[in-house]
Amino acid sequence: MNYSKNFYQIKSNQIIFESVKDEMDTIGYYNLPLQDTTDIKEFAKTVKQKNIAIIGIGGSTLGTYAIYNFLKKSNSYAKKLHFFESTDPMDIKSRLTKLDLEDTLFIVISKSGTTIETISLFKYFASLVKIDKSNCVIVSETKSKLTAFANKNLIKTFEIPENVGGRFSVFSSVGLLPLAIIGVDIDNLLQGAKDIKDSFFSQGEYYEPIMQKARFMVENKSRFNINVIFSYSTALEGFNKWYIQLWGESLGKVNINNTKQSHTPIGLIGPVDQHSFLQLIAEGKRDKTVTFIKIDDFEDETTIPKGTLNGFDDLDYIDGLHFSQLIEYQANATIQAIEELKDIPCDVITIDKVDEYNIAQLMYNFQLLTSVIGIFVQINTYDQPGVEAGKIILKDKLQGKN
Repeated sequence: MNYSKNFYQIKSNQIIFESVKDEMDTIGYYNLPLQDTTDIKEFAKTVKQKNIAIIGIGGSTLGTYAIYNFLKKSNSYAKKLHFFESTDPMDIKSRLTKLDLEDTLFIVISKSGTTIETISLFKYFASLVKIDKSNCVIVSETKSKLTAFANKNLIKTFEIPENVGGRFSVFSSVGLLPLAIIGVDIDNLLQGAKDIKDSFFSQGEYYEPIMQKARFMVENKSRFNINVIFSYSTALEGFNKWYIQLWGESLGKVNINNTKQSHTPIGLIGPVDQHSFLQLIAEGKRDKTVTFIKIDDFEDETTIPKGTLNGFDDLDYIDGLHFSQLIEYQANATIQAIEELKDIPCDVITIDKVDEYNIAQLMYNFQLLTSVIGIFVQINTYDQPGVEAGKIILKDKLQGKN
C-alpha cells in the first residue's frame, strides 16, 4: 500500500534546512555574494557624470535606496543618486528640478524590460535629453526588449539573472552598479552578505536565530500575523520600505492547502513613531510581533549643549548627552516597556556601525528569513501572482480594450 499527501504541515528544522539548500540550485539570490564584481567596478571608474538617475520601481530601486539612505548621512559621495519611480507628474517635476540633465547618467532598471512605470519615465527623459551610450546604462534580463534596445543603440548593459527576483536583486547589478558608481565599497557589501550566508549554511552563529524566529512566526501566525520593524535611526527608513516589499510580496500567498497566508509588514522609525504607533502596540490587540533595530555606534558626537535655554531646569539631565546616547536610551526604554508587558513577542537586532558590511548583513539576514518562512508555510516565495491581474487590466485599459 502506498500513501502520499499534499497537505500543509509544519516540518522539522532539518527538513526545512535541507529544502533551503535545495533552493540554491534554482533560486539565484543565494549565490549573489560570490559574484565577480570586476566588470561593475571597471565601468564605475569611467562614469564622469555627477548625477546618477535610477529609473525603475519596486525591487529595481528599493534595495539600492535602502543602502544609499543608510550610508549617505555618514559619507561624502562626489556623485548623487536620484530615484525616479513614480508616475506622479508632480513628483517627476519636483525631482527634475534637482537634476542637471546634461550632467546625468541614466540607469534604466527593469527585469522584464517592459515595466510600464519604468518605460514611461524612460520615454519622458528621452524627450528631454538625447539618450545614447554616453549617458545611459541598461540593467535587465538578457532577452528583454530593454536589452534589445540597448544592443541596437550600442548602450552598455548589465544582466539581471533570470533566476533572481526583483525584491531579492539588491546584491546583483541592480544595486551594485549604481552604488559602485557613487563610491560605495561593493566588495565589503557582498562580504557582509556572504558572512551571513556562510554562517547559516554551515549552521553557525546565524542559523539558530533565523530558524527559531521563522518557526515561531509560522507556529503563531494565526495569532501574531503582523510583524512590526521598529528601526531606531532615520538611516533605516529605506530599509523599512525594502523590508515591506520583501515581506509582503513574498509571504502574502495561498499555500499548498489553499489557505491564505498573511504576515503583514509594518515599518516604524524611532523615536518618532513612539508618539504614534507605539500606543497601538502597547495597548492594542495582541496580533503583532516587534523587531527592534538599533545602531550601536553612530560615530557621531553631536551633543545637547548646556545652558542654552532658560526655564528648562527640570530637563537639565539631558544636558551634555550625545544625541547618539539619547536615541539609545529612547530605544532601550521602549524595548523594556514592551518586554515588561510580557505578552508581546519581540526581538532586538543591533547593528555594530553604519557601513556597507553591516547593512548587507541585515538585508541578507531578512532575505534568508523570508525564504525559510516561505518553505515552512509551503508557498512559492518568489512569485507574485496577486500583482499580475492588475497589470493585465491596466494594459487592457491603456490599449483601449475596456
